[in-house]
Amino acid sequence: MGSDHAGYELKEHIVGRLRALGHEVVDAGPLGYDAADDYPPFVLRAAEGVARDEGALGIVIGGSGNGEQMAANKVAGVRCALVWSAATAELAREHNDANVMSIGARMHSAEDAAGFVETFLATGYSGEERHSRRIRMLADYERSGELPPLP
Repeated sequence: MGSDHAGYELKEHIVGRLRALGHEVVDAGPLGYDAADDYPPFVLRAAEGVARDEGALGIVIGGSGNGEQMAANKVAGVRCALVWSAATAELAREHNDANVMSIGARMHSAEDAAGFVETFLATGYSGEERHSRRIRMLADYERSGELPPLP
């Protein structure tokens, strides 16, 4: 987990909820509220933790979730989706094998956001070949910088 000042309160709420449900939570910070903090130091650490730990899932939180999603996706091996509903949480896992989700704390109630997190964590990747093919294309591009061939 990682956030900025705008996501701090929601992060704390979700950390508590996940621990109560028996999940192991690694909190990359911030560990206290600071209205002047920046999200990249916290979000990049959270994303790197997920990239290093196969099978781990991450959650990053900001005001809108946009910057946090962009930051997390700079880390090789991370597939971060901006989640704004249970359906987007489910599809991010099923179709994209997303390993990090981003939430906008100013966009949702704490209860709705926690529900999105629970859906994300409970949903598995479908493994369908068409989705796997697309994920491989992105991973190959990330590794080589070469565009996939046009159909």
